[in-house]
Amino acid sequence: MKKDQLLTRRRLLIAGTGAVGAAATAGVLTAVTGDGPARSVPAPGPQARSPLGSSAYRLQPLTGYGPPQAAPRRTLVRREPLLRVSGRGRTMVLTFDDGPDPRYTPDILDTLADYDVRAMFFVCGEMAADSKELLARMADEGHVVGNHTWSHPLLTRLTRRQIRSQMERTCDIIEEAYGERPEWFRAPYGAWNRAAFQLGAELGMEPLAWTLDTLDWTTPGTRSIVNRVASGAAPGVVVLAHDAGGDRSQSVRALRRYLPELLDSGYHVTVPRRHYA
Repeated sequence: MKKDQLLTRRRLLIAGTGAVGAAATAGVLTAVTGDGPARSVPAPGPQARSPLGSSAYRLQPLTGYGPPQAAPRRTLVRREPLLRVSGRGRTMVLTFDDGPDPRYTPDILDTLADYDVRAMFFVCGEMAADSKELLARMADEGHVVGNHTWSHPLLTRLTRRQIRSQMERTCDIIEEAYGERPEWFRAPYGAWNRAAFQLGAELGMEPLAWTLDTLDWTTPGTRSIVNRVASGAAPGVVVLAHDAGGDRSQSVRALRRYLPELLDSGYHVTVPRRHYA
């Protein structure tokens, strides 16, 4: 066989192999992207090989992989805070503000653990920064941690930018120590304004106030705190107590007394669940 005939046969073999390879690539692309039947592949040559050398062309099928992204959850902007919770039967919620404080919060957590009860802790960022291990314990034991601003200021006297800073810094430290960003916030002193509601919603948090104030922050005596909880107990009630911000030994002792009384009376002490729009 002559040399020029050998060269011609070799060119034909190479051309046939290139056509088969291009057809196979087109078939894989169709299977991944679901674009329909494979299109016919043009004769081999510079124009046919150019698309196969394109990085975008070869990476295109990879964009079809991965789980679908969930739609972002939307938090409504409220005009007033939530005061009560809904639930079956005699449901109540215990909340503790201003902590965590290593002098009192561990005792409160111990009492809650003794009765297998979950509560809410609205923490201040500057306190949480010094007691991250307590937020980690709250997470481990199933308690809910909410945002009570960084330094407990009166929000109605702050600018919008200052309110955002107070909330965002606290969200960040809660996420770092607790493991999740907070879904609830409470304004210090119960002083809410439009900016607080709007910024809280932008950060994905619902505003929760309270129904029953134990007035433990006035240190009225253990018996007074217990009697106030007993007389104010009712389905849906949110109880306000404190685990920091002063001498909270009365709050610790009162919890040891009124918690078993609530449970013996048939109350289910739990934490609220978010309902997203």
